[in-house]
Amino acid sequence: MESKFFKSRKILDRVTLISGLAGEQCYLIEGEEKALLIDALSGIGSLKAFVRELTDLPVELVLTHNHVDHIGAAFEYGKALIHPKDIPGLYEMGDAASRLGFVNSQHREGGPVIRPEDVVPATPIRTYPIEDGDVLDLGGIRLEAIHVPGHTWGSLVFLDRAARVIYSGDAVNANTLLFLGGASIEEYREALIRLNGFAEACDVLWGGHGGMSVPFSIVPDAIELCGEIMAGTDDAVPGDFLGRPALYARKKDPFFRRFDGGIANIAYSRDRIWKHQIRK
Repeated sequence: MESKFFKSRKILDRVTLISGLAGEQCYLIEGEEKALLIDALSGIGSLKAFVRELTDLPVELVLTHNHVDHIGAAFEYGKALIHPKDIPGLYEMGDAASRLGFVNSQHREGGPVIRPEDVVPATPIRTYPIEDGDVLDLGGIRLEAIHVPGHTWGSLVFLDRAARVIYSGDAVNANTLLFLGGASIEEYREALIRLNGFAEACDVLWGGHGGMSVPFSIVPDAIELCGEIMAGTDDAVPGDFLGRPALYARKKDPFFRRFDGGIANIAYSRDRIWKHQIRK
């Protein structure tokens, strides 16, 4: 299904991937009793109305983290599950101007013109805590929350053991941003080592961007990069993202494909490598 603001496609029997104008992604998972929406895009156009065309089930919203391109429809639903450490940033990131600015900076040339009235206004959200180990039971589908601090302090991923899938938000991907105020590289590596303990339960990750799944091997790949950053043996390629300078652990092309054939990459700053350099 497609509208002015959204596109959707089935990726599993009961799972629909929905993408927004800036390429950001969320997932509608339909159980027997209710549906779960993992992430909420940028809030340009009514995602709530689009989802209602896809399912008649009651919908619960859970956020992988609090960044601008993942929280938009939380203002439509008026409530969301989120890790407690990411609640404060939810409102800092959620103002309409920030969300509109992000989408205008990212969506393709020649795409639809976005008007101010297309932006979901920021309103109060009832936040409900979800933490590591919590299980969301949709009826026939169960998703386990795993805390992976790094990209943000409260970043969560969700494991469906039956489908052998993790919905990973921005926790680990080809352009993992570790310089925007989340955990240090040292702490991120610890979180990834713990995540790697779920390798026997998962084959692929579906993330917040990119359009395709990636193999679980991206996790040990990222662990290795963290170790190299800490040892000072990574490529440390100067770059930037959204106008902010960073170092990339591996050389890549403009589409974030590593020249050495690896999958994971990490953008970081030297003042956020070690625990002692930052404060929670």
